[in-house]
Amino acid sequence: MTLFERIAAGEIPADIVRNDDQVLAIRDINPQAPVHILVIPQRVIPRIGEARQSDSELLGRLLLAARDIAKEQGLDQTGYRLVINHGPHAGESVPHLHIHLLGGRPLDWPPG
Repeated sequence: MTLFERIAAGEIPADIVRNDDQVLAIRDINPQAPVHILVIPQRVIPRIGEARQSDSELLGRLLLAARDIAKEQGLDQTGYRLVINHGPHAGESVPHLHIHLLGGRPLDWPPG
């Protein structure tokens, strides 16, 4: 089981923002911005490069959930960033696709 599956199962505590049949959203334990929420599919897709055409509906649902959560967090007026890491050079640390929702302060470009 991935870390995120264990959180969804209630085995590991987390600050849960959203939990439905397809999407889990939690606050990052090592936030990189005042708002740093991970938006995670309940079904494991190891990383974006392993997503299949059949995952397209779920991927769209993740993006819409990130949008809705950003609005709930008051980020829709000032802006926010969505980040998906793929592989070790990108900073991927959990092999379970997730979107980082970052906001609450100006974010530099380029990142990293």
